[in-house]
Order: sequence, then structure tokens, then C-alpha cells
Amino acid sequence: MSEYISSAPVPQIAPAPKRPVHWILAAWSGNLFAVPVLYRVLIANVIVLLVGSLLGTALASGARGSNRSPVLVGFVITGLLLSIVVNFVLLKIAFLPLTRLRETMRRVEAGNMTLRAPITGYDPDADDLAETFNHMLSRLDDLVKTRAQQILRAQEAERKRIARELHDETSQSLTTLLINLAMVEQSVHDSAGKERVNQVRELAHQTLRTIRNLSIDLRPSVLDDLGLLPAMRWYIREYQHRVGISVEFTAIGFKERYSTEIETALYRIVQEALTNIARHAHATKVQVELTREGMMARVRIHDNGQGFDMQAITRQPQGERGLGLMGMRERATLLDGTLEIISQPGEGTTIEAHIPLVVQREEEQDNGTHS
Repeated sequence: MSEYISSAPVPQIAPAPKRPVHWILAAWSGNLFAVPVLYRVLIANVIVLLVGSLLGTALASGARGSNRSPVLVGFVITGLLLSIVVNFVLLKIAFLPLTRLRETMRRVEAGNMTLRAPITGYDPDADDLAETFNHMLSRLDDLVKTRAQQILRAQEAERKRIARELHDETSQSLTTLLINLAMVEQSVHDSAGKERVNQVRELAHQTLRTIRNLSIDLRPSVLDDLGLLPAMRWYIREYQHRVGISVEFTAIGFKERYSTEIETALYRIVQEALTNIARHAHATKVQVELTREGMMARVRIHDNGQGFDMQAITRQPQGERGLGLMGMRERATLLDGTLEIISQPGEGTTIEAHIPLVVQREEEQDNGTHS
């Protein structure tokens, strides 16, 4: 079972004529749907009234005696029924685009922001309304993407700041503490005192390792200084040492630096996937493949773990799904990419993302290196 992240195409047809002279000419050529529904109803009622008047006059002049009243009553009833039928058919056709637009609005309200209202061509006014709604959704989608990108940039900047403070200040303070503890241990001669100092040193070592791992998870400096591939290799090496899962990493076609957003997104997708594998998959082996295909980056993470029911995950409300999957999806989508998750219970999990590449300019590399 797989899940694709993509945008639904908007149905496109030829734009309807806007000015009266245009839709009159279009109607004269046979395209009656070019006439707005208001004028269609008006024209239909005028025709019904005109035909009714002519037939009524003919019947009134032709009917004589006792048959005149029943004929006129029947004619009036028939005219009313005909008018009702004509108006019903026209209004039914006219409100069909509005009905579809209402259903689209309800599904968009439920969370499916990829939908767009269909342009039916049945009524120019309804098509204008659908085009306005689609334009509003596109603007809203662009605004949401822009805000999400700004939030992610702010998060990464804050991660970088905290990681460097942990590395430059907290780690150095703990290193100084370890040096002082070693000096204290040399000055202590009784075994009980040395044992206590040794316990404190071990606790300081453990705290230093924890802070170092936390700094790596927040934002490894090697990602900014050396780029994606060195950061990937370094993180995977640390990951194998920390969790004991074998990871096979291959990279094909990556020879230059790319934009900070792309490198960060690819790194975070791999990081989140490996974190989920360590927590939930019960896997013993993972394959990570990073491939450049033209101007598209493909990253594939496959594990031999226990897998999960993808259908059950997709049926859950969005707020109840794992934040890791949502984060990977969001990062790929914000860069106009796609994310596919394939998993079955007992068959492991495969995560594959495709992201368009943008080569980083030299000045951006310099700014990223010295920031």
C-alpha cells in the first residue's frame, strides 16, 4: 500500500465569453451554454409567453359556444405546466455547477486542499465563481507553503544556535570538569574517595555523550560546513554505533552543493526515517540510497523490520498520525516533491522521496559556511 503526495490538476476548458455581444454571437452559432442562466430563463419564459399568447388568441377566436371556457382553462393549465417544466430544467442545469462547487468546498473544508472546483462550461457566472474559488485556494496554498517554509527556516536556525551553544559552551564546560576530576583523582589516595571521583567522572562522561548526541540530532555542523554527503555518512556512522543497526549507505551522482533547504530536507527525511526504524521497526538492517536523476534527487530508505498497516495509518485523522511521517511529508511537499511510503506487516517498510534539485550558488555556500 502506498501513499503519494501530489496536487490534483485543475480541469481546464476554453474561457466563456464575458460581454453580451460575445455570448449572443456564441448562442447564435449554437453554443447555448455561453448564455448566462439568467438570460436563458428570461428568454425561455418570453418564448413560452409569446407562444402562449399566440395560441391563446387563436383558440379564443376559434372556440365558440360552450366549448370555449374548457378549452381556455386547459390551455392556461398546459401553459403553466410547460413554464414550470422549462424553468425546472433550466434551473437544474444551472445549479449543477453550484452543487459540484458546494461538494468541492465541503471536501476542502474537511482537509483535502489539493481539490479544485471543476469548470463545467454550463454557465459563465458559475464558471467565474469556480475560477475565483480555485484562485483563492491556489493563493491560500502558496501562503501556507510560504509560512511553513518560514517556520522551518526559523526552526533550523534555532536548532543550529542551540546545537552550537551545547557544543561550544556546555560540552567545553563538561570537558573542563572531566580534566579537573582527573586531577582530583590523582590527589586522592584512599580507595573510597577514588571510587567516588570515578563515579562522578563516569556520570560526566555520560552527560557529555548525551549532549553530543543531542547536538547531532539538533543540527550537525558538518551539514553546513561540508554538505549533505559528509553529514549523511557521519550521522549514519554515529547511528550504527548508538543503536546497533547495520546501515548500508550508497550515493550516486551527487558532486556539488545544493540549496540549504534541499540539503536540510533530504538530511531530515533520512534522519526521521532512521529514528522511526530504531524506535518501532525492530529491524536489523537498513538500506539508504541517495541518487541524482537529472535535476531530481531520489532518496530511498528500506528496512527489514516488522512493517505496519499503511491503510490503518491513512484512515486515521491527520492529527492522530505520527509526527515523523507528517514531518517528512511536509518537507517534501514544500519543495514541490513527492513522498511514497510502502509497508506491510511483516515485510518491512520502504520510504521513497523525490525532490527537485537547485544548485547552491557560491555566495550562498560562503554564507552558510561562515554563519
